[in-house]
Amino acid sequence: MLADAIPASHAADLVRIDASATDKTDAIRQVGQLLVAAGCVAPGYEESMVRREAVANTFLGSGVAIPHGLGEDKGLVRNDGIAILQLREGIDWNPGQRAHIVVGIAANSDSHITILRRLTRLIQDEERLQVLIATDDPAEFSRALLEDGTPAAPSAPAEDLAHTAAWIVDYPTGLHARPASTWVEAARASAVRLRVRHGEESADPRNLVALLQLGLRCGDEITFSAEGPAAQGALEKFVATVRSLSAREKEDAARAAEKRKTPVRCWTPVGSPRMIAGVAASPGLAIGPIHVLSAAELSVPDVPVDLVNGGAMLNEALVRTRAQMKALIDDTTRRLGASEAAIFKAQTELLEDTDIITLTCQLMVEGHGVAWSWHQAVQRIAGKLSALGNPVLAARAADLTDVGRRVLAEIDPGLVTGTLADLPEEPCILVAPDLSPSDTATLDTARVAGIATALGGPTSHSAILARTLGLPSVVAGGADLLAAASGTTAIVDGDGGRVWLDPSEKDLASARGWIADLTAQRVAEEEERGQPAVTRDGHRVEIAANVNRPDQVGFALAQGGEGVGLMRTEFLFLESGNTPGEDEQFAVYRAMIDALSAGNEERPLIVRALDIGGDKQVPHLELPVEENPFLGVRGARLLLRRHDLLEPQLRALYRAAKEGGKLSIMFPMITSAHELLALRKRCEAVRAELDAPQVPIGIMIEVPAAAVQAAQLAAHADFFSIGTNDLTQYTLAIDRQNPELAGEADSLHPAVLRMIAATVEGARTHDRWVGVCGGIAGDPFGAALLVGLGVDELSMTPRDIPAVKARLRGCDRGELNRLAAQALEMDGAAQVRALDGKAI
Repeated sequence: MLADAIPASHAADLVRIDASATDKTDAIRQVGQLLVAAGCVAPGYEESMVRREAVANTFLGSGVAIPHGLGEDKGLVRNDGIAILQLREGIDWNPGQRAHIVVGIAANSDSHITILRRLTRLIQDEERLQVLIATDDPAEFSRALLEDGTPAAPSAPAEDLAHTAAWIVDYPTGLHARPASTWVEAARASAVRLRVRHGEESADPRNLVALLQLGLRCGDEITFSAEGPAAQGALEKFVATVRSLSAREKEDAARAAEKRKTPVRCWTPVGSPRMIAGVAASPGLAIGPIHVLSAAELSVPDVPVDLVNGGAMLNEALVRTRAQMKALIDDTTRRLGASEAAIFKAQTELLEDTDIITLTCQLMVEGHGVAWSWHQAVQRIAGKLSALGNPVLAARAADLTDVGRRVLAEIDPGLVTGTLADLPEEPCILVAPDLSPSDTATLDTARVAGIATALGGPTSHSAILARTLGLPSVVAGGADLLAAASGTTAIVDGDGGRVWLDPSEKDLASARGWIADLTAQRVAEEEERGQPAVTRDGHRVEIAANVNRPDQVGFALAQGGEGVGLMRTEFLFLESGNTPGEDEQFAVYRAMIDALSAGNEERPLIVRALDIGGDKQVPHLELPVEENPFLGVRGARLLLRRHDLLEPQLRALYRAAKEGGKLSIMFPMITSAHELLALRKRCEAVRAELDAPQVPIGIMIEVPAAAVQAAQLAAHADFFSIGTNDLTQYTLAIDRQNPELAGEADSLHPAVLRMIAATVEGARTHDRWVGVCGGIAGDPFGAALLVGLGVDELSMTPRDIPAVKARLRGCDRGELNRLAAQALEMDGAAQVRALDGKAI
């Protein structure tokens, strides 16, 4: 720990009093040798410090310099430590900068903010600084350095390390954020120094931004190099990881190319209006006057604060933003899959980038405010990415800017921008250089008919959100799009990727006819989606929606949902940044029940108790760090250990039930009967205390242990709901958020289907009903299989409901039973999916 970096008993070993140095390079080597002698770093780190200084200035001001090694040389750091060279006469560090105290730093990548705080007193206390410059007592530095210090940005010269391997980039779209994130993970797992060089530029592969700044394209020749013990083996392993991504990247590119070649059914104008070609991002056709949203220049005031508070503000903002991103990743994985969520994981990596944190801290040390420093650091690095001329990296620059604004809003909520406040009242075509995910998510769909942006890509966060909102969208329209005058009538074709300007009346009539046909089709579907899912031979399946908030209930019911089969309460904790109290939770649960009681019909609501752990971590709960959180204290295990979380939630739920409604409580991550019995005991105690009614208490079936013991658990549970996402990852031993394995984490694998069949069989021994609330329930073919296996209720994303209902209404239950029996005998998920269309 840095708190023990210079214990008084060892101060003489780590502090050199009244030293002399010929120049700053000599001073850096001397302080580096102190770190080597103290065992903080391996030999060679002092030379890394010298190389670091050659590419970046580590002079902080007030006569203090903080040299440290290159980011790529973190592998040489054995223990966090600080060594000090006291130079009473001082040496010229850079023109106009004279150093009297040289603080050599050895720290792991997650210690940058900590180091900033440790040196705060030294920077701000001029009187104490003068005492330190003159003192003869090494222990004086121990007493002075009880607070925090600062970092420096990793960088790398264009030189190869001892062991090298050449490779020609064969990723069709070059090195973009998704494969680069895998490089970063592999590099961080390695114990040796690694470097990636392209021409005269090189980067530390542990640093995502540094990798992206290389701008690697398909066909570029690069050199990997490594240095240290067992470096050759480590290098081969790293290169093997890099090469292993080639097949997936080529497959993705081939699929994209094939998709581009596939004829798209889209609108064609009658006449010849001016056309701007872009890229289709969200389907549909929209007509309206253009409203040009000029790029908002965010004005961030420069309000300096002392470095202690500034460092704390930055760290807290980063922690809160990471929690937001984890919630976003989890939600995206559930809705769209691990491959799409990988984009968000790459964005989260940007928050860990030492270049950004370092530059922010250096600007703060120069006397600038926290928010201003962060904004400047993000803008400078995003600008470098944009300047590389690679559209993929330009999109990542947009991601960096957006996640940077998230952090900025956490530092100062007053900096949340409202650039969309001046939208016209009538539905318009929103034209902008680009839209951040935050902007897109807050669009008023009553005032925006379609979107067209000059930049962006079809896989950007904004494009994903546009599809979710049902807004036709075209991206990458270029500068010509921005030149269009506000008020100009435009047609956005989100299927063909085109924007048509100044269409004639005949064109408008044709487009309106096209839209009318699509609307009529949707109206017909809406009429059908309200009908129950009853098979041709009269078997009814309950269809519910997965909903997190009361304001989502209306849409779920409009899509044909017959209730809420899964309310994930962890989002109350993840989205608020604090632990919601009993009254706050009660208000939300009651609002959910009321929303489901529209039209005097009480619809069921199944509330899942707090499911924290695994991929859902909440910083403000201060849970212990686990080496493998998916196999750790999560779900019911956590609730049984943290009554401060369980009791308020149960009280809120039973208070809500006392006022009416069809509420059920469901506990996650149950593995054995004793857990369920303990939770039921707490439920009964709370219910009796509040004089509340009995409510059904069910459990999630998410682990194989619960599935194979379903009969025993059914004796104590009122119902089961199978979480196929987790059940799949635990059955197949595949992390469901790993994009590399996303294609293999298929819930239609026969092993998973057998777990579901075992659950249904066990439930029947006590006449319990079984639902499924995982992703497979929203797959029409998957839903058909589940019904064939005996599942009674399906709960899914609201948009999936109409297709699932239509599929089931076209089936015969006997056919579904035979289909399920066939699926259980298949060799793998691909063979199961091949049954689609053959057996029904």
